[in-house]
Amino acid sequence: MKVREEFLPFSRPSIGKNEINKVTACLKSGWITTGALCKEFEDEFCHLTGSQQAISLNSATAGMHITLSALNIGPGDEIITPSMTFASTVNMIVLRGATPVFVDIDYSTLNINPDLIEEKISKKTKAIIPVHFAGAPADMDKINNLAQKYNLTVIEDAAHAVGTYYKGIHAGGFGHPAIFSFHPIKNITTGEGGMITLSNAALEKKLRLLRFHGIERDAWKRYGKGGNPAYDIAEPGYKYNMPDILAALGLAQMERWQEFNLRRSTLAQFYLEGLKGISGIDLPAFPEYDHIHAWHLFVIKIRALNREEFMNRLSDYNIGYGLHFPPTHTLSYVKEKYAGKTGPLQETERAADKIISLPLFPDMRETDVAYVCKAIKEIIKHG
Repeated sequence: MKVREEFLPFSRPSIGKNEINKVTACLKSGWITTGALCKEFEDEFCHLTGSQQAISLNSATAGMHITLSALNIGPGDEIITPSMTFASTVNMIVLRGATPVFVDIDYSTLNINPDLIEEKISKKTKAIIPVHFAGAPADMDKINNLAQKYNLTVIEDAAHAVGTYYKGIHAGGFGHPAIFSFHPIKNITTGEGGMITLSNAALEKKLRLLRFHGIERDAWKRYGKGGNPAYDIAEPGYKYNMPDILAALGLAQMERWQEFNLRRSTLAQFYLEGLKGISGIDLPAFPEYDHIHAWHLFVIKIRALNREEFMNRLSDYNIGYGLHFPPTHTLSYVKEKYAGKTGPLQETERAADKIISLPLFPDMRETDVAYVCKAIKEIIKHG
């Protein structure tokens, strides 16, 4: 087949006139830091998820950090999480002085296996962090039931989950904290940014203090019309607030999330059909329970040849790709710090050297998917 001239990236944000106009209007307004647009963005997420509160941040990592901090998680505590996740989660656990306890995944969906969680719960366990991997929800009934049985907190890693539903409930709508990401590869983007959703007024107050230096009032409440610039700090916090200029982009993207996700789902179905029956690859599988998949990622597992060779061959065809994720228990500092303590993670390790994320973003064309599928067939055919 003829190699395309234009590089097909793994991901690219869809930015239209409305996004540009909203950001431009924010710039012209003279107020670009945390303000009314962030509040509006937060309200949109409450509406989407069904949560009572939402807190905008400059990253999902910041959201995980202050959530663990607000819950007083620290030395001696254990946090249950899959190893198949971005390193940020484990980094934040470790930086709080707590210990990550890894639970194996389901090989077909790459989501945490809820049937293996209970055996990892100890007197030191304080929280469970499930990941809605690639946009498919974890089994929240089983996870929430375990959390209730053992009096544990659930913190949803919803970085992939704008538009993800579990049995009719949107990710982040279960009452406990959930953390969303708006990195440029995500289903909606603010450039960089994150959001915590929850339904707990006391915890929300702690999180807002930790988000901005420990100061109760954001800048727009202190320097806007009628504001009071005085402040006090009862407990020190961080500088994790989202600026309005990012929220402006996020609000425009929120108007299109259903359009984006429908397009992602359509492209994913083209992939599933185009790659069906090819020997040497495993396609993503669906959870058996009722759900809506957000299709943040389309992850295949390559068995026909070495993944490094496969990636090199994709590059020859001018096709981009992603790797989601190197399992965190294989990272150098985790192996050194917890040597011999991560336990067997058979399905995680089975998938680890096979997973690769194919291009998937709203502005892709069906012909792009067809090209990728044809290239994969040729690569596997010729070894």
